[in-house]
Amino acid sequence: MKNEAASARRKELAAFLQAIRDRSRPEDFGFPGGVRRRAAGLRREEMAQLIGISATWYTWIEQEREINVSADALDRLAVNLRLTRGERAYLFEIADRRDPLGAPGDRSESDDVPPLLIALLDDVGVPAYLMGRYWDMLGWNAAAAELFTGWLDVPRDGGEALPNLLRFVFLDPRTRVFLVDWEARARRIAAEFRADCRNSLDDPALARLIDELTAASADFARFWKRHNVLERQGGERRFRHPARGEILYQQITLRPDEHERLKFVMLKPCR
Repeated sequence: MKNEAASARRKELAAFLQAIRDRSRPEDFGFPGGVRRRAAGLRREEMAQLIGISATWYTWIEQEREINVSADALDRLAVNLRLTRGERAYLFEIADRRDPLGAPGDRSESDDVPPLLIALLDDVGVPAYLMGRYWDMLGWNAAAAELFTGWLDVPRDGGEALPNLLRFVFLDPRTRVFLVDWEARARRIAAEFRADCRNSLDDPALARLIDELTAASADFARFWKRHNVLERQGGERRFRHPARGEILYQQITLRPDEHERLKFVMLKPCR
């Protein structure tokens, strides 16, 4: 099992680094561009130079060989390649190294829902919901059920799987109308989820969810393959409600200190 987890991490690290290399313009890092390049991104030799390791060593990383990448090399990569905070955290996690700027999240965090948080949902006067580590909807209030009509307001029995935001976005065709600018939102959601699950890449439950979404949604497969990583943030969210027309909210996402894998999301109407 350990060997399988290590192999999965090496594979993900190789793919992530290649995605970074492919998206990076040589001119932005002091390397000549031009038509002689076979690809628009950085060459392996250039990546190695930016990281401060040999080209051979870097090639072995992309070939998924059993080698160790030091935290110092990862730090240089994150700084010199100008990775975002979310991308940096993801890089250190999949390389199984401790980031000198901050420790990775606690793997023992549970999705057990504190009753106080569920009760708090009903005290919030705006649409609000509680999400678990893999974006299952663990609880929501009446305002959220009214907003997400046809999804969260559907009666469920105890044996059904919890509603899942990723399945809603990528597998429910109604969402393409409900979410204004679906393409941009769905692309961002996939990148946010990649950042969110960086500590659980060897979890079989996560693998099953990703396999399901990849097989059922060509769009999810396309976005997931890009290896984009974004921290989940707030901001404006536009919806096209079947009864109320286009409506605008400001999203606020909170993470309880004792349950960092949970997300308490509120949608404040914009007047």
